Amino acid sequence: MPRQKRLDSNNSIIVLQPYVDETGWWAFNDKRTGLVAEPFIAGMSKMIDVLVENIPDAKDGFNLIFSKTPFPKSRQLKLMTEEDGGAWYRDVETRLGGWLCPALFLYFDTAPEQVYVAAHPISGRIADALKALEQS
Repeated sequence: MPRQKRLDSNNSIIVLQPYVDETGWWAFNDKRTGLVAEPFIAGMSKMIDVLVENIPDAKDGFNLIFSKTPFPKSRQLKLMTEEDGGAWYRDVETRLGGWLCPALFLYFDTAPEQVYVAAHPISGRIADALKALEQS
């Protein structure tokens, strides 16, 4: 298993490509940090379900864009409390809540007061390549 490392980036916007794994959980891989099949748990899966409800085949993968600063068409998640090395957030619009595990700190130095998120489909060749990798 690759060693996990903090994302060394000056980017203010980060993109992950979550998918539903073989156990039915939303998860993601990130070569930059060494995370493989990192699951979203404790309410985050329900939040993602709502976020992607208008994206066809989102379970096969979609672009999850997030930042600690607002960006166009993003949703605001507000920090509720830190617990067990992670942080609980609530979607301001839907009022759904979920826990981001300690992997959060591979992307941020501290738990941001707000995290802004948006979901977009993976387009064209990238989606085809991801499906081909999954089937091999």
